[in-house]
Amino acid sequence: MKPYRIGTRGSPLALAQAHETRSRLMAAHGLPEDAFEIVVLSSKGDRITDRPLSEIGGKGLFTEELEEQLSDGRLDLAVHSSKDMATKLPEGLGIVAYLEREDPRDAFISPAAPRLADLPQNAIVGSSSLRRQALIRRLRPDLSVIMFRGLVDTRLRKLADGEAHATLLAYAGLKRLGKTEVVTELLDPDSFPPAPGQGAICIEARLGDARIAELLAPIDHAQTHSALLCERAFLGSLDGSCRTPIAGHATLSDGRISFFGMILTPDGTVSHEVRMTGAASDAATLGAAAGAEARGQAGPGFFDSWT
Repeated sequence: MKPYRIGTRGSPLALAQAHETRSRLMAAHGLPEDAFEIVVLSSKGDRITDRPLSEIGGKGLFTEELEEQLSDGRLDLAVHSSKDMATKLPEGLGIVAYLEREDPRDAFISPAAPRLADLPQNAIVGSSSLRRQALIRRLRPDLSVIMFRGLVDTRLRKLADGEAHATLLAYAGLKRLGKTEVVTELLDPDSFPPAPGQGAICIEARLGDARIAELLAPIDHAQTHSALLCERAFLGSLDGSCRTPIAGHATLSDGRISFFGMILTPDGTVSHEVRMTGAASDAATLGAAAGAEARGQAGPGFFDSWT
């Protein structure tokens, strides 16, 4: 039998996620490593690193090449960071499974201060995420926020070279890369909420492909799947993209889901929060309702700053 073809980007973090997915599939089905082939593709989002994603097309730039090969059958599945996924996927494709979520918090990394709150006045923080930029400005309007794109090692090197006094990265990615020793502070998700999907690996495949659905079913983590249905519905109801500062985090306990979401203006001066709870079985409905609530709080003029 031909090996299953697993598509991934070529960054060290993307490869770590693809290898984790392969290991889980091997364990779940008792298959050898050569039953899977990891196919590395270069994405436009990886190749263009001198501009913010919001200027060059948004999240789809990280998935376009993978989705093209999924659609025509050259790939059987593709492994992604959930927070990189657009809310509207190409026709015939869908997120079929989620691995168990890692810690979703943001990590503050700085040689200049033990905490974000302790950075000197007018210090420089590097970040490419509009959400992180807006949250930094909300908490510390005195700080100067500059664009920091590139791989994890690239950003850490820029920090070491003195291009900024601090940067922020997803703690989950640092854990998967074995680089947690660089973390200075883990940020409280109540005051610095993560991006929808942060910390979760998702697997995209062709809808209606029963063979691949059966392959992935044993590694799909039910609680993570429900949480991400909620968070992606919140994002989708707000037309979320890399052009929009949106935070959202859902947790599950005893069949109930609790969601906390926030929308901000890019300068961080205005924000609106929403908290909702409901049955885990209604995760997507609850996320969409939270998005509608946030939109209602903000009013139509709020979104003018997002264009």
